[in-house]
Amino acid sequence: MIDEAHVVSTLAARAIVPDASQRHAIAALLDLLGTTAQRKPPGAARAAQGVYCYGLPGRGKSLVVDTVFELAECAKRRIHFHEFLREMNGRLVNEPRGDDRLGSVSRQWLDGIALLCFDEFHVHDIADAFLIGRFLDVALELGTRIALTSNYAPRGLLPNQEYHERFEPTIERIEQHLTVVHFDGARDYRFSAEPAQRPHFFAPLDAVTHEQLLRIFLLYEGEDALYPQTLSAAGRPLNAQAAGASLLWASFEELCVASRSHLDYLDLAERWQGLVIDQLDTHWLAKPHTLQRFVWLVDIFYDRKRALFICSDKPIAAALNGLEGAHDLSRTLSRLAEMQSRAYPNPLDRVVDSSEATECPP
Repeated sequence: MIDEAHVVSTLAARAIVPDASQRHAIAALLDLLGTTAQRKPPGAARAAQGVYCYGLPGRGKSLVVDTVFELAECAKRRIHFHEFLREMNGRLVNEPRGDDRLGSVSRQWLDGIALLCFDEFHVHDIADAFLIGRFLDVALELGTRIALTSNYAPRGLLPNQEYHERFEPTIERIEQHLTVVHFDGARDYRFSAEPAQRPHFFAPLDAVTHEQLLRIFLLYEGEDALYPQTLSAAGRPLNAQAAGASLLWASFEELCVASRSHLDYLDLAERWQGLVIDQLDTHWLAKPHTLQRFVWLVDIFYDRKRALFICSDKPIAAALNGLEGAHDLSRTLSRLAEMQSRAYPNPLDRVVDSSEATECPP
């Protein structure tokens, strides 16, 4: 069984020294892994069945949970919340009608999973609230151990006052069955990371920055892939400037101004290791639906550790600062900072290294 020293040494290899809240979370997660899924007899003290880590972006929530998750030796699954909703809704479409379709699908989904980690847990929509409420009921009933990361305290979930009261029973179950840990550190680790060797974000929109994007695409894909294509994203057409085996190049208008959902971005992140977003005119970001799509895109590509290159008329961080109209915008700014740092892995570099290694010598 892993212990705290093992976790701390693993974090130290990543130049992280846990603060008080991070150590609290590590202890709670280790306690969770030391418990069994067996039901307790009536009246017996119940061990926590999960850990709920919340706080501002960049405070190490995902880093701590992912580190313990990687070390855990059990049947486990880690999933981003957008991907979970896609899988559950896909199963519900095919589930026969019955009195408890959500419960049935939840049991099927959880079958064989002893430890479940949700990254970026949030509830903004009443339909999602009903789904996650029943799902958590089933998970608790089955004894599944749960680790969640969120930017929201449990009482901050589904903040819309029109619906919040209907979600309060689920919030109470979270507070009753999960250890809640507030990551309250003052430092956002992502903003202090060393810049990447090659820049990823470019401004303004001119011939010089276009040439830089062209060099990036040719580096990873070569000239054979450099031509316009019409592709599909979750069944919807997407006009790309170019698309190779690992890198997709498309305009911001096609990616975020056009009507798309998180399903489109999940599809793209599964098919390509990196994405070039070109022609981002920042005035579009003032439109709430467009801004929300951009937030979804960044979230999903960050979670999958995909490379992201952006060319905009103004520096993207400055354009996003102070905007309103999308959920979790502060997290997007934090993640964009990390995505252009040395700490963020570029999967495209592995593709290039692999292709060079397999070339035959002359």
